Order: sequence, then C-alpha cells, then structure tokens
Amino acid sequence: MADAGVREKRQEGKGYPPQQAPAVSVMPSKSSSASSHIPAHGGQVQKVMQMFANAPQPFVDLSTGISPFAYPAKLPDLSALHTLPEEAEEAALQMAAATAYGVSDPSMVVAGGGSQSLIALLPRVLKAERACILGSTYSGHMQAWKKNGIPVSEVLDFAQLQLAAQQKNTVCIICNPNNPDGRLIGASHLLDLANICQAAGSWLVVDEAFADITGQSVASALPHPALLVLRSFGKTYGLPGVRLGFLLAQPSVAAYARDLLGSWPVSTIALAVGCQALQDKEWLKQTSTKLYAASSRLKKLLTKAGLSHKGQAVLFELVECERAAELWQHLCQQGIVTRIFPYNAHWLRMGLPASEVQWRRLEAALQAWHTL
Repeated sequence: MADAGVREKRQEGKGYPPQQAPAVSVMPSKSSSASSHIPAHGGQVQKVMQMFANAPQPFVDLSTGISPFAYPAKLPDLSALHTLPEEAEEAALQMAAATAYGVSDPSMVVAGGGSQSLIALLPRVLKAERACILGSTYSGHMQAWKKNGIPVSEVLDFAQLQLAAQQKNTVCIICNPNNPDGRLIGASHLLDLANICQAAGSWLVVDEAFADITGQSVASALPHPALLVLRSFGKTYGLPGVRLGFLLAQPSVAAYARDLLGSWPVSTIALAVGCQALQDKEWLKQTSTKLYAASSRLKKLLTKAGLSHKGQAVLFELVECERAAELWQHLCQQGIVTRIFPYNAHWLRMGLPASEVQWRRLEAALQAWHTL
C-alpha cells in the first residue's frame, strides 16, 4: 500500500487517533454543558465564563498563545478609512513582510486577513489529491482540506510524513513550532522534506505562526518550488484583532493566491500597522527578551505547582495532567481561562499573563490547586 504507516482519520474534524481521544467531561453544574460553551479555538472568554458566574473579574485570558506585549502601533487617521487601500500601500506591506521574514523577493508574499483565511485558501491554491498532517496539531488545517473534499490523514512521526511526501500530488503540513505541544523541528530537516516533495511532485506547507521568536524559519529557502510558508502577525505582535497574516511561496503560486483573494484583501488599518511593526526590528528584539523571561517564569510557576509541562513555542506551555479538565475548571473558578482539548483529556495549554496582577492571580490559583 503506497501510504503504509499513514492512518486515515475516522473522527470528523478531529486530527487524532482514537486511543488519544478520551472524552473531556467538564460539568460545573447539572444545567450546563461544557461542550456547548468551550470554543473550538482559544479566546471567546465571555462565552466560556458563562459557566462560572461567581468567578472574580476581570477575567484573565491565557487560552490563546498570543503575546501579552502589544505593539504600540500608531493608527491611521479616520480620514484614511474613507478611501480604498492604494496599490503602493499593499506593495509596501509586501516589502516589509519579505524583509522581516527573510524572503528575497516581495512577489513571493501574499497578505491576507489573518493566517486562518490563508489556510482556508490553500486547497484552492494547490491541486492536491490528498493531505497528510504531522499531528497532533492545530485543527484548522484538517478542517480546511476536508471542507474541500480532499482526503486527509494524520501521522504522529516525522518519518511517516516523509513516506507520505513520496506520493505525487500530496500536500504535507507541519506546524513549526507546533501548537499545542511546542514541538520544534530543525529547518534542515524541513528543507530535506521539501526536496522529497519536489522530487515526487508534492508540496510542503510549514505553518510558522509561532516562529518569530524561535528562529527556525524555512522562509529564506524560497523560491523553493515545493515549499509554502504561513506566517501569523497577531500572535507575536499581540494584535490579533488587526487580522493580518501571510502566505510565502514561489512567485507563480503567490500570484495565483493573490488572484483568488481578489482586490483589497487587507484593510487600511492592517496595512498601516503591519508596515510599522514588521519594520521595527528593535521592538521585536526587546520583546523577544521579555517573552523568554515570561516563559521562564511560567515554567517555574508550573513546576512549583507540581505540574508536568513542555513546549518550545515561548508564547505558551502545554501542561500534561491526568486531571487537566479539573484543573481547567479550577482556574476558571478563579477567573483564569486556559485551553483544554476535547481529543486529549490530559492536556491543558496556558499562555503568558499580561501584567503583574495577572501573574499574582495565576500563582495563587496554581498554589491553591497544588494543595488540593
């Protein structure tokens, strides 16, 4: 069988084999259903906290893996919103992104309204017969290909993905660093995989949504004919509401993607903020230092509370705990929202607090858990 070792998915919308998908039961009260309140992704704090009416406010959102340090952007005057974006403004953003991500030619940059919109576009850009994802990972990739009628499989080992890459018209997908466990694969291994894809007539998509801090990007290898790279703006720059993301690919693929997006895919505000932030190398350097310090502080808090954790993504930690659902509920009762996963009852992902007050609340909540 050509795709030996590749497990076909049996759970609609889930990227995980059955043995890793015990049900998560979180029932704060007899009248509430956790499954109807827990969003498919991080955020939506108000919806989650409907189940915890007595929790202290303001709520602390640690569910998203978004930087707590927002870029101090200067917003355009309201008058700038009276006209459509100019081509020169769009070109300036492409140039800023190309420079920031180490891409040699801005024609290889596609800007869109967040990397999620570009993930959804990929099945139209690449005429693949099948997709294979290195899991366990962000569910948006599997959903995008399934919605377009493309068979999707998931493997849990890099060597298995290399086997899948040898099948023609296969798109191989890796999140690097991975969400939610922070797994990080070296750039040299990814470029070897891209070469395998090229030889077989397949593609490699590397989602680098959390790569701004790690330095393990493969974007500089473009224009590799089999390689596509996704970058997220809002996570590192702490401005997810701007809705800005990038697809990086060889010029012909990038041009086709831009045609599919149509005119004015990025708002005037996103154009202005994106250009400012992506060109501000000093801010990114200083913020990276603060993020590493915050990540180290979070690791120490979790260790002090007796919790096993791992991650190389800096912006979040994955806690592995037999009572993860109970821990999630305990933190919610303290007004702190983290991320649990219906497909794995032992996982809880936690982002970085944004202020000293939030750090103290988290420390107190974790110490209270440790004494239970």
